[in-house]
Amino acid sequence: MIAKLWQWFWRPTSRYTWGSIFIVGGIAGILFWGAFNTAMEQSNTLWFCTSCHAMENFVLPEYKQSIHYSNAAGVRAICSDCHVPKEWGPKVIRKIKATGELWGWVTQAIRTREKFEAMREKLAVKVWLEMKANDSHECRNCHSYEAMDFHAQGLIAQRDMQKAMKQGKTCIDCHKGVGHQLPEGYEADSVIYKEDMGKL
Repeated sequence: MIAKLWQWFWRPTSRYTWGSIFIVGGIAGILFWGAFNTAMEQSNTLWFCTSCHAMENFVLPEYKQSIHYSNAAGVRAICSDCHVPKEWGPKVIRKIKATGELWGWVTQAIRTREKFEAMREKLAVKVWLEMKANDSHECRNCHSYEAMDFHAQGLIAQRDMQKAMKQGKTCIDCHKGVGHQLPEGYEADSVIYKEDMGKL
């Protein structure tokens, strides 16, 4: 049985053996996978994320002033750490969704400061809703209640973090604006934000 299968595997078709077809197909698949994965990883770099006009001129300077860019621990979280899942399947889904965001780049919808500020609230709320829906999954790649040493925190942080943990709050409930400026006039208890965050 095995001998017959082996003979079939190397038996030529009109031009090639089945074995050579499988080997060439396998090599092509590996090369495709390598190129695809490399492109995915390149699109996760800080350089790629900030390579368009709006990101470089409006978002990058804000990020450079944030605790995620520079801090006492010397740990830097870049755009993809907060906005792209690490798991492969969800990462691909996020990348597919991101292709829709390229439309804004093509149409230059937020090319000027005025256009960007006019869209800031809508863009922020969209991200906040996504983060709330996935329980701030990307934040939790680095932060977790279980790993916190509450005694090493300031008194206000101790109180607020332990209260949030007991209430089952997720990171984005309290930490909006940690990497970017908040929309003008933002107030956590304002009617508009309660309505937006209540859309889930």
